[in-house]
Amino acid sequence: MIDPVVDVEWLRDHRDGVVLADVRWYLDGRSGRDAYAKGHLPGAVFIDLDTALARHGSPAEGRHPLPDPGTFAAAMAAAGIGDDVPVIGYDDAGGVIAARLVWMLRSIGHDAALLDGGLAAWTGDLSTEVPQPAPASFTARDWPAGRLATIDEAAAGDRVVLDARDLSRYRGDAEPVDPRPGHIPGARSVPTRENLSADGRFRPVSELRDRFAEQGVSDAADVISYCGSGVTACHNLIAMEHAGLGAGRLFPGSWSQYAHTTRPAATGDQP
Repeated sequence: MIDPVVDVEWLRDHRDGVVLADVRWYLDGRSGRDAYAKGHLPGAVFIDLDTALARHGSPAEGRHPLPDPGTFAAAMAAAGIGDDVPVIGYDDAGGVIAARLVWMLRSIGHDAALLDGGLAAWTGDLSTEVPQPAPASFTARDWPAGRLATIDEAAAGDRVVLDARDLSRYRGDAEPVDPRPGHIPGARSVPTRENLSADGRFRPVSELRDRFAEQGVSDAADVISYCGSGVTACHNLIAMEHAGLGAGRLFPGSWSQYAHTTRPAATGDQP
C-alpha cells in the first residue's frame, strides 16, 4: 500500500491515477459541504462524514458508529471510487477529519492516504466546479475485527489506550458535547492536533516516534485509539502507521459511548 501520508508534490505527480476526496466537517455545526462549494482542490469530490463515513448514532453506540459496509461501498462507488483506485483525502484541519476516510479505506485493504497539510498546502487556485464522476464498482467488505476495539477492551486496563481529544477534554475541564467529562481510566492523552507542526503538516517521523514512545507505544498493534466519537482518533492511527509503528485499533464508540455508561471516569492530567 502507499504510505498513509503523501505531500502535494506526490499528488501532482500522481493526480491522474487517484481520486481526491474533500472530507471537511465541523464539530461546531458549520457545513462541510458549503465549505467545499465555496472552493476545493480541483477535481476533488466531497465525502460527507455523516452519511458516508458513519451511520446514525445512539447513546449505546456513540455519535459516529461505522456505517454498514454496503452503505460505505455505495457512497464510494457514487463518488467514482473503484476497487483499484487510490484515494487521497484532505480537509482544512491538518487531516484530523479526513483521517476517518483514509483509515476506513486502509483497514479494508484499499490504497488511501492523507494529503499532508491539506487544503492549506495547495498552492494553486481552488475550484467551485463540482465533478460528476461516473459510478464505479466498489466491493463491500466487512470491517476487520482485528482493527477494532470494543468498550470492554478499551476499559480493561491491559493495553495502551490513547485519548485523541484536546487536553482540556481529557482532563475533564470542559465537555461541550458528551454527558460526562473526563477520560477512560488508564488512557493517555495524545491530542491529534499535536501530531502536526505549526504549518499544519505532520511532524517529522522521528518526532512522531518519540511522541508515541513517551506514551509507551513501540508497536501500534497493542494500541487502542479513541476520541469523542471515533473520528479524530483515526488521525493517531494514521500517524502511528506513518511513523512505522504499524496498525493500531479504533474504539469506534469512543467517549460518546463510554460517557453514557456507569463505568468510572478519570479526570486530571494523569491516566
